[in-house]
This record gives sequence, structure tokens and C-alpha cells, in this order.
Amino acid sequence: MEDTDRQILLLLAQDGRMSFTDLAKETGLSVSAVHQRVRRLEKRGAIQGFTARLDPDQIGLPLTAFISIKPIDPAAPDDAPERLAHLTEIEACHSVAGDENYILKVRVATPADLEELLKQIRSAANVNTRTTIVLSTPYEGRPPQL
Repeated sequence: MEDTDRQILLLLAQDGRMSFTDLAKETGLSVSAVHQRVRRLEKRGAIQGFTARLDPDQIGLPLTAFISIKPIDPAAPDDAPERLAHLTEIEACHSVAGDENYILKVRVATPADLEELLKQIRSAANVNTRTTIVLSTPYEGRPPQL
């Protein structure tokens, strides 16, 4: 990947709403050249989309937890992500190495909501769970080192 493309990616990772004009000023390219590069990066999949970052507290989801899951029956099909996809409280699902098969990042409003979600996860995917509740988040969503 070219240095200019990396610079564009870094700038967009810091501010996804940065205009093509501002990107052009920062990179020393013309607006049309920046536009072409961004479209090419989107087409290649380096840019997967643009989203708004929401404040969980402001939208009523102050409780964040990580839930590690492991199948009750090790011989069961590895289909937990598909079985859990309908649970919108699950923000991310990561396949991991180690004792558990997946780690889920969830956001809910209350401890009672977390308890209900755990029941739904166990039932839907036939898994054991181990839960870690987040106390604070000093930083999150930092742009990668390019």
C-alpha cells in the first residue's frame, strides 16, 4: 500500500467526516485524486464503511461486558456466531484461541439486562459463559498504526 493511501486511511480513521477538500489539503493531492483514491480504497475493502461513534451512556447502554463462550458439547458444530446474530446487544464477536471459542462484547442498560442476555446466549448457542464487566474505558476505537 502506498504511503499516500496510508495517510488517507489514517486521516479518515481519525475523522470519518473529513471532506475530500480537507483530505486534499492534508495530502497535497487534488480533490479529484483524493476522491479516486478513497473510492479505490473502498472498492479494495480497505475502507469498509463510515459510521457514527455513539456514546453508550448517552444512548442508555452504560454497562459493557465481555462474555467468553465455550460449547457445552465440544463435538457440537461451531455455529455460535450464527446462533447469536439475532441478539442486537452483542456489539462484536471474536473467534479466539485459548479455553473459550469466542469472546463477545456486549452493551446493555442494567445488570438485570445482562443477566437476561446471558440466559439468551446460553440457550441459543448451548454454551457455557464467563463474564467480565467493564468498569471504565480509558480509550477505545483508536486508529491502527499504519
